[in-house]
Amino acid sequence: MACRISELVLGCRDPETLAKFWCEVLDFVVLDREGDDMFEIGPREGFGGPQPTIILSRRDEPEKGKSRLHIDVNATDRDQDAELERLLKLGARRADIGQTGEESWHVLADPEGNEFCLLRARLAPL
Repeated sequence: MACRISELVLGCRDPETLAKFWCEVLDFVVLDREGDDMFEIGPREGFGGPQPTIILSRRDEPEKGKSRLHIDVNATDRDQDAELERLLKLGARRADIGQTGEESWHVLADPEGNEFCLLRARLAPL
């Protein structure tokens, strides 16, 4: 028997704003919340399904150093260029981490600066 990822936890200054952003990006819903300090978002079927949930937990002080984990996303119903435009309208911004310009992906940052990548391949929706 092996483990599988059930939740990803992201410390942030404004959990509600990031919950709204990531719900729009991933077509997730808020599954649980504890006041304004913690939001758990995930697929409509809830915790325990094929996709992990994301817990956005308030941290007033950022972690020291750069985060070593980032999220990669793939569009499910449009091409990469159309999805890039949608993500930028939602509040993502381009991030420069030393790309050459030849990459097949786009490096972006969410409203709090957490980096994530939009990959080229389109995946089937779950």
